[in-house]
Amino acid sequence: MLAVNAAIMLGVFLHKITLPPYIPYIHLLVDYHFGFIKRALIGAIVGLFMAKVPVWLVFALAGLVWLITFALFVQLFRRTFGLDRARLPLFVFTAGSPFAFKNFLFTLGHFDIYGCLGAIILLLVPAGSLGYVLLAAVISAVLVLIHHIHLLMYVPTIAAIVVLRYYLSRVPTRLDLAVGVGALLGLGVLFLAAQFAGTMPIPEADFVHYLQTRMVDPSRTNLLQFAYVWYQPLAKEVQDTWARLPSNLLGVPVYALLLWLHAPLWRTFRDRIGALEAQRHRQIVIATLTVISFAYLVMFAMVFDYSRWISSWVVCMILMLHAVKTLPATTPITPIDADDRKTTILGWIVTAVPRVGIIRPF
Repeated sequence: MLAVNAAIMLGVFLHKITLPPYIPYIHLLVDYHFGFIKRALIGAIVGLFMAKVPVWLVFALAGLVWLITFALFVQLFRRTFGLDRARLPLFVFTAGSPFAFKNFLFTLGHFDIYGCLGAIILLLVPAGSLGYVLLAAVISAVLVLIHHIHLLMYVPTIAAIVVLRYYLSRVPTRLDLAVGVGALLGLGVLFLAAQFAGTMPIPEADFVHYLQTRMVDPSRTNLLQFAYVWYQPLAKEVQDTWARLPSNLLGVPVYALLLWLHAPLWRTFRDRIGALEAQRHRQIVIATLTVISFAYLVMFAMVFDYSRWISSWVVCMILMLHAVKTLPATTPITPIDADDRKTTILGWIVTAVPRVGIIRPF
């Protein structure tokens, strides 16, 4: 299964590089030339190193970030669960899930994977001091500057990881609580600034002309057709989302089926929560999972890239499984049975599904 997953990932990557990188390419062009605006951090960083941005940089940069994220996930899995034969089925249902790294390859150049990378870093580094909370705040701020929707997409998961790894491992002091609350308030202000004060302050035609000055090939104006998103108010995004809702809801049975195929993973997660030593820990874990899921429901009502959102939600659940594993448990959890026929069939189906998509299933 792992070998087939690797082959499929390579195939998804080769297919992706044949597709025009519309939004991902624009994100490498937009910077802070006209002042503070939303979705401009990556472009501003790229601008420090090159005045003209080639199209191939989308795939090179995104591919590098994917490789780093995948390598760190393997290290995280090895440290949390181990990579012996008994744990390989769980690895197949997480790293090999069509919701996770295969879909990150199909959405190559989009910003989702940066949130996953930030969360993995926070699961790997020591959580022994207040600096851990500050690091989480900095990572979250960077994510919001990359794209403000990260406040709903990955920041709740990052906050949950901090709660489980830092605040539940000690008796929090007033300083601990003050820093945590202050970080959340600061991120909220940054999000509001990006959402409502981050609109491009010049006419769209002038903005497009500036983007052309940063392109290696300015004649490829088709790559700039989504420049309007830097002018689109939140109300218009919500309106477009609800206009697409009837067709998007047709994909819900497909998502439900894909989630059911991961039944061994969900059982492991349930058993892991049930085995926690402290009732308070179980309640807090369930509360954090509820908050994360509610944030995604809000996002579903605001932006219509449903396949990406459901995929990132599953990734957040996988990351939370690793976070929950760090809490004290009363009994060991039985690994997914590699010899169970039903589990084997589900594993092969999950392996064979190449990705979930961006807006609609597949």
